[in-house]
Amino acid sequence: MQRHEITLVVNGSARQVSVPARRLLSDCLRHDLGLTGTHVGCEHGVCGCCTVLLDGEPVRSCLTFAVSVDGAEITTVEGLAGPDGMSPVQRAFAECHGLQCGFCTPGFLCTVTALLRDNPAPSDEEVVEGISGNLCRCTGYQNIVKSVHRAAELMAEEA
Repeated sequence: MQRHEITLVVNGSARQVSVPARRLLSDCLRHDLGLTGTHVGCEHGVCGCCTVLLDGEPVRSCLTFAVSVDGAEITTVEGLAGPDGMSPVQRAFAECHGLQCGFCTPGFLCTVTALLRDNPAPSDEEVVEGISGNLCRCTGYQNIVKSVHRAAELMAEEA
């Protein structure tokens, strides 16, 4: 099987890895780079558990071939925290109980990070639309929506 040498900038660090052409980004992150925070749920791009930021934009890592993002910047849930600890989005999800089992949480955190970067004060409707590609089987989404609004407040306080 032919392997391809690729370089990914993952959470700010350049990482070189040799992957087969059909290796999914989710598998590359989890198995080749040991970043197990990216979860794989449905493997069809429906649930959003595998969402990471690719050059700042949310993507389904279970639908993305690793070789197709050679040279790109990837941010996983492990890379959301800053030097002072958890990001405002992470803190808000913890504070507002925006998770239960936590399996979907990494995908939500990446999605919401991009959502609030693009829209720092979303309405309820904009939040619901913004997270609509991420599924949670445990919550009723109320606390997830509260978490997004709380994260927006925390980010505004920091600005």
